[in-house]
Amino acid sequence: MAFVLDTAALPAPERVEAVHTAMMFASAPCHVIHENPAGPVHARMEVWDLGDTNIFTCRSSGLRLLRTAKLARQDAMPVISLAVQREGHGRLDQHGHQRVTPPGELLGVDLSGAYDYSWSGDGAAGCVQIPLDQLDLPLDAIRAALGNLRASPLYRLVSAHVATLSRDRARITADPAAPAVAAATVDLVRALLASATRSERHTRRALAETLLTRIRAHVRQHLTDPGLTPARIAAAHNISLRQLYKLCAAAGLSLEQWIINERLRGARHDLLHPGHQHRPVTAIAHSWGFRDVTHFTRRFKARYGLTPTQLRRASADARRPGA
Repeated sequence: MAFVLDTAALPAPERVEAVHTAMMFASAPCHVIHENPAGPVHARMEVWDLGDTNIFTCRSSGLRLLRTAKLARQDAMPVISLAVQREGHGRLDQHGHQRVTPPGELLGVDLSGAYDYSWSGDGAAGCVQIPLDQLDLPLDAIRAALGNLRASPLYRLVSAHVATLSRDRARITADPAAPAVAAATVDLVRALLASATRSERHTRRALAETLLTRIRAHVRQHLTDPGLTPARIAAAHNISLRQLYKLCAAAGLSLEQWIINERLRGARHDLLHPGHQHRPVTAIAHSWGFRDVTHFTRRFKARYGLTPTQLRRASADARRPGA
């Protein structure tokens, strides 16, 4: 279930107040200052629940979110936000540090503290908001890490994960596996923060406890690579192939079968998507890492009961008027 505000449906004089009210619900209480309040103010905000976390996306005209120390003292539950800038440059001033975040980069914000965040002109960002009590790390370590995220080797992995969450928010939160995605997200963020603290104690424990989560996230980001192999996965995480299989076995996971199932699920999504209806089945199979189309078709039918062509035809028939 999502909360959505779209000012396109509101009269212009009501938009400024509507954005302020929505922001109070969507994120931390703050002063919402529009770059041009008398001009064409527009915003679309969405908040999607994901376990004990949420996904918050915002696309708007120029905006400044100013959270004063007085407002910060009023909040009881500390929360952090990890946001990927999607359009425009995000500017953050917090805890004595100033940062400018271009599109595609990750920004960490301590929502329990004072901050000044803005973008000029049309901008957009998507973030995951996580209560600090989910992360099992000291507050001072988390705050130190938020200003040092790019120093972590996990920076790109987590950036891509947050970008995917914000892009596919409706599909991910509606999936039966959403609770597992929520738990994996917390694990990845915890590992990123622990790594960025540069504290050997925090890093060693967090990385050990989140290794399987990081492996699965890595695999999901490389599913379309036909060269993805257990050996390459193990090498990417500095463990032996034997350690990789032992870790998966302890979790009751067959690595190769899981990779195939994830690829099949991605291919099924593309086959059913109207935007891919003109792509050949062969092209879709290859784009999901299947070199052999016959093997792909056999695996697909075994999992879904229909061949890719049969599934696509049934979907097209169901979309026809009067079907």
